Amino acid sequence: MNIKELTSKKFVFFDGAMGTMLQAAGLGIGENPESYNLLHPNIIFDIHKKYIDAGADIITTNTFGANSYKLKDSPYSVETIISSAVSIAKKASESKLVALDMGPIGQLLEPMGTLTFHDAYEIFKEQVIIGEKSGADILLLETLSDLYEAKAAILAAKENSSLPVFCTMTFQENGRTLTGTTPETMVHVLEGLGVDALGINCSLGPKEIMPLVERILKVANVPVMIQPNAGLPKLINGETVFDLTPDNFSKEIQALSALGISIIGGCCGTNPAFIKAVKDSLKNLSPVKTNPVKNTTVCSSTKTIVIGDGVKIIGERINPTGKKKLKAALKENALDYVLSEAIKQKEAGADILDVNIGLPEINEIETMTKIIKEIQSIMDLPLQIDSANPKVIEAGVRIYNGKPIINSVNGKKESMEAIFPIAKKYGACVIGLTLDEKGIPHTAEERVQITEKILHTAKLYGIPKENILIDCLVLTASAQQKEVLETLKAIRLVKEKFGVKTVLGVSNVSFGLPQRKLLTRTFLAMSLSYGLDAPIMDPLVEENIETIDTFHVLTNHDEGSKKYTNRYRKEVKKEVPVNQVEKTLKEIIIDGIKDEAALKTKELLKTLDPITIVNNYLIPALDTVGDQFEKEIIFLPQLIRSAETVKSSFEVIKEHLRTTGNTNITKGKIILATVKGDIHDIGKNIVKVLLENYGFHILDLGKDVPIETVVKTAKEQNIKLIGLSALMTTTVKNMEETIKSIRKNNIDCKVFVGGAVLTKEYANMIGADYYCKDARESVTIAQKIFDI
Repeated sequence: MNIKELTSKKFVFFDGAMGTMLQAAGLGIGENPESYNLLHPNIIFDIHKKYIDAGADIITTNTFGANSYKLKDSPYSVETIISSAVSIAKKASESKLVALDMGPIGQLLEPMGTLTFHDAYEIFKEQVIIGEKSGADILLLETLSDLYEAKAAILAAKENSSLPVFCTMTFQENGRTLTGTTPETMVHVLEGLGVDALGINCSLGPKEIMPLVERILKVANVPVMIQPNAGLPKLINGETVFDLTPDNFSKEIQALSALGISIIGGCCGTNPAFIKAVKDSLKNLSPVKTNPVKNTTVCSSTKTIVIGDGVKIIGERINPTGKKKLKAALKENALDYVLSEAIKQKEAGADILDVNIGLPEINEIETMTKIIKEIQSIMDLPLQIDSANPKVIEAGVRIYNGKPIINSVNGKKESMEAIFPIAKKYGACVIGLTLDEKGIPHTAEERVQITEKILHTAKLYGIPKENILIDCLVLTASAQQKEVLETLKAIRLVKEKFGVKTVLGVSNVSFGLPQRKLLTRTFLAMSLSYGLDAPIMDPLVEENIETIDTFHVLTNHDEGSKKYTNRYRKEVKKEVPVNQVEKTLKEIIIDGIKDEAALKTKELLKTLDPITIVNNYLIPALDTVGDQFEKEIIFLPQLIRSAETVKSSFEVIKEHLRTTGNTNITKGKIILATVKGDIHDIGKNIVKVLLENYGFHILDLGKDVPIETVVKTAKEQNIKLIGLSALMTTTVKNMEETIKSIRKNNIDCKVFVGGAVLTKEYANMIGADYYCKDARESVTIAQKIFDI
């Protein structure tokens, strides 16, 4: 099936919500929807038939939660649920296609949670294999809010089946997923991994997703699909309803269709009437052809860097060549030292970090994967994965959460055969070095010829030229002076002839000569004037940064010279280099360096009492990262990392208190519970991590918690604050019942509520005292209640 060809001629229609239809058919709160495949197959069959009659081209199996994690306490196996679901859908499908529905696992991946990337892959792999064996035509990965989980799912799908893969993610009104991914980053990463269609589903209505869809369509080269909710949820006469009618829904979809989407369906609140209305409204229309921009981009999970949009600095300091301390740190597995190097480079202005840990004495694959996981948990800079060993490169690219650069491939046949399959499979950018079996050519023209060979071969592997960066290779001026200018000429020729972006390790030019910084910065300036896009350099050398800042002014990249003026407006006392400054505990927590936090806390306890450390260091640090989270300077992974770093300080403090006879520094006791009937507790768990690390004692009652348990615990423990979460519209009713029961039992406490389907208005309607829009808000509420 060629999805691109299919969607170029006509709109393709998915069905609408399965949950909405099951509730209408009698699905009770707390009942397992997937059990209906076995217990009530006729109901599932009828639902599929209704969607087909409404005009759906693709129907979706009733398998949203059919994974081994969600079914582990049920009497049903993954195989039984999926095979029965596909069988029912195939019987109902007539000539229509059947998509195996795969929702999120229901557990957070590391570093925010405990599920490993490999285990997530294995969970999805089981679903994929059973789904294809059972006869599914398409794999639909949907309602994903974590890019890392999406990557695990896509790799599981691509490596274990030959079926087309569609992937949709769920966005919040701030334009990001729960874990901070933007629409553009989603496209660059998912498209690189080889999905056949991508887009947005759930959480918002068609009107709310329009600005996000516009952003997706500007960069997406594969068909874009949408499955919005039937508007926003409201509580009317005790029931959760969505605010759009089929007619209103179809009008808003029609507006979206004019932008260039080609695959349409519905999510929460939609039913066959919505699909029919949409199909009728578009029956005389065809998909609009889009014209996406083709940029060279690299991404972390929350940030996309466009290479060519100003000079982008690739920090070179995580490379053991000539660095005794880094070598020692790698041998001793002292990852905090490596993380400190990463942080220093970011603070100094790096846009991308090169990671090279090539030492013969270490297990390079193991160390590379560990370091990548640690760096991506504390910062948002994209990474360049650098090794002479293709196995190390693949291990690093696979575990990386984003779209990295591979450093590097060259014009030798064996190099291209080893590296290009990896770059293609994972959608990575790759640096092409202008050397081949004959070595580095003397002339610029010969380097251009090698560039042509690299680009031609990359194309054969299906790698677009936007994903190739060319390094024209600089030789040392001390040994091969005449060839320095050939490198510069090659940069210009390569850009003019092929329109690709260029990188260069500029400091190589000055080996063997005195005043290296002087030579390097002069060569850097010359390289930029010849068209260099991304120098690989040490950003801690201030002269290099100054050269780039001035270049941005002189080439109009720094409009109005604003950045330059802000940085250089007055002569200031030269700052002490960042690597010579000892960081405070607050700064260490903000950076998220766990081991350093524990050591620093031990040191502070020699002169300060525990409460002073908590109040003067730990809480202010969390407040700072909380503010950064609210301002979208950092995102959930970094927020959780800092909270976990505080935990390592707290452990030291608690141990100190135990040895000195004190045991209690809690700031207040709080109940957290996911309400009865709801088994989705990701949001509640995030709130728990934050509140605990602000010093609150959390009584976590878990998920699917009976109303009586909440009331009983609140009475027995004299609780002043209760947090309730619910993800599903069906269980919000139980949230309301829990609050009513708390009031009825005259418990003197406040209740805050949160969850994907909740709004402030909705929280008020069900009698909550506070609406918690995100985890950070829960801290503000707790501090208010406990007067901190």
